[in-house]
Amino acid sequence: MRTLLFITLGVFGLVFLVRWIRQVRAMGQGSAAAVRPSLWESAVGFVTNFFDTLGIGSFAPTTSIYKLKKMVPDEHIPGTMHVGHTPPVIIQAFIFIAIIQIDLATLVSMIGGAVLGAWLGAGVVARLPRRQIQIGMGIALLVAAASFVMSIYGFFPTGGTALGMRGLGLAVAVGVSLALGALMTIGVGFYAPCMITISLLGMNPVTAFPVMMGSCAFLMPVASIRFLKANKYSLRAAVGLALGGIPAVLIAAFIVKSLPLNAMRWLVVVVVLYAAVAMLRSAYAEAS
Repeated sequence: MRTLLFITLGVFGLVFLVRWIRQVRAMGQGSAAAVRPSLWESAVGFVTNFFDTLGIGSFAPTTSIYKLKKMVPDEHIPGTMHVGHTPPVIIQAFIFIAIIQIDLATLVSMIGGAVLGAWLGAGVVARLPRRQIQIGMGIALLVAAASFVMSIYGFFPTGGTALGMRGLGLAVAVGVSLALGALMTIGVGFYAPCMITISLLGMNPVTAFPVMMGSCAFLMPVASIRFLKANKYSLRAAVGLALGGIPAVLIAAFIVKSLPLNAMRWLVVVVVLYAAVAMLRSAYAEAS
């Protein structure tokens, strides 16, 4: 089943890349100048994916940087993150599914729920007006900041030793994955709530990594295709996330492996809170 999962993930990634390349060419944006990201855009991809691989998550930091630096229009931020972070996250999924033991039936079921949620959610978000996206991302950033503070003070449940679930526990896990997959399309990060769910259900918290990376690796190509169809993303910024993110994942996973992250989490809390206020203020201004 693990081999089949890897093959399927490879197919998902290939389909996404083909659709992305075709869409860029069809829009007449195939020139090097239109596609080549700036050094700063690639640096955003490197930094956010480096810490994403270590478990911090990439959506809240990416949203914050884009908002504070005015790099991407607010309504294009969800699509840009999905499209650009997809290649690095697929690499993360291959790594963590290969090296961490988890019941494969549980893993596949939770991934399936997340993919379905993302497909449904992306169809809605791609059609939302700018102000509603701003409100959604502002709330998502506040939730992210709260989760970072909880992790710093150790408020997350410690979990158990199980490597999988059956029956009601599995049904709950799949339901939560479906909801998180839908919410992720507007910028609510998958990692923290997934870690909490797995720990509350008595699973080993380490198993959250293949679930988190695997779910995102499957759901993000699905959601990205809908954002591509709606042209609701910024091309150069997305390419920067991908090109900067791929080497960052490899360095974090195979060289660095772990870091004391509390200081980084406090920095992210401050930046994310500031960006949340800025996003909600922009939404208020849109209504005025």
